Amino acid sequence: MKTILVTATDESTGKTAITIALGRHAKERGLSVGYMKPKGTRLQSRVGKTLDQDPLLARELLDTGSEMHEMEPIVYSPTFVEGAMEGRERPDELHDRVRESFDAVAEGRDLMLLEGGGRLWTGGIVDLTDPDVAELLDADVVLVAEYERPADVDDILAAAEYVGDRLAGVLFNRVADAVYDTVESELVPFLESRGVPVLGVLPREADLAGVTVADLADELGADVLTDAETDDLVERFLVGAMSADEALRFFRRTKSAAVVTGGDRADIQTAALEAPGVKCLVLTGATDPPRRSSARQKREACPCCSSPATLSPPSNAPRKLSAGVAPATPTPST
Repeated sequence: MKTILVTATDESTGKTAITIALGRHAKERGLSVGYMKPKGTRLQSRVGKTLDQDPLLARELLDTGSEMHEMEPIVYSPTFVEGAMEGRERPDELHDRVRESFDAVAEGRDLMLLEGGGRLWTGGIVDLTDPDVAELLDADVVLVAEYERPADVDDILAAAEYVGDRLAGVLFNRVADAVYDTVESELVPFLESRGVPVLGVLPREADLAGVTVADLADELGADVLTDAETDDLVERFLVGAMSADEALRFFRRTKSAAVVTGGDRADIQTAALEAPGVKCLVLTGATDPPRRSSARQKREACPCCSSPATLSPPSNAPRKLSAGVAPATPTPST
């Protein structure tokens, strides 16, 4: 049996899509495929009561038939991390749990696919980083990376060194047209000269990166309140639940985003309209926007969708459309 672990230099680089694509390709060749995400990190509940969404999707698309508690043996929530710091989570016991779950999921498989959790080094507090998991389960490692600027090379080299001899190669994902030739003609030869194999370079496809405003409104069952065009692509979702000043600073740093906020939050709506990267507003609670804000939306030609649901369902529903949801509060830059 072959075991492959798909990890990444950062979060939200496409690990789940690549892992599932590898699995579907193997199934088309007649192989029996298993999937496991040892550390569930995409949680919606702070105490980890909600399971990671990625194993649920993988079980459906790969038709594995595995039990969720075996596909995701560790719910890597903030509560779990706190417990590890307080000594309530023992690394040796967790290693045994991961190994036992792996053995159950892998039984009778030709190929086992493991998806890393969050970043490459997530799990270090219990000696279960992705390289640790690869060593524990005897897996080869595929390192998914993005490239936007030259400084990214440092991260790739550091990650490759961290993985060590188990590295099967680097797979560049979502590479923009502006840097695609640079990656192929300069970066790939450079990495290979440093002993870092490159498996491939996948271009960024806008149609796969997000959803149109029209599709978003349809998925949410929302009414479009303005006459603005609804064919712009939305690639990320921001939940406007902060102060207006804080929101404006946050919104200005994003692009191709939909802002989800209450219909009565005229301050957040105004802040969103001042950010060029915001492509639409999703107003929740079946509350029409204040007249002043509605006039701004028309003047700025910004699509505005009204959903009868509360904040939580709209922020979850876009996940079905293969796009990401930003934190409910701004994440400080580092």
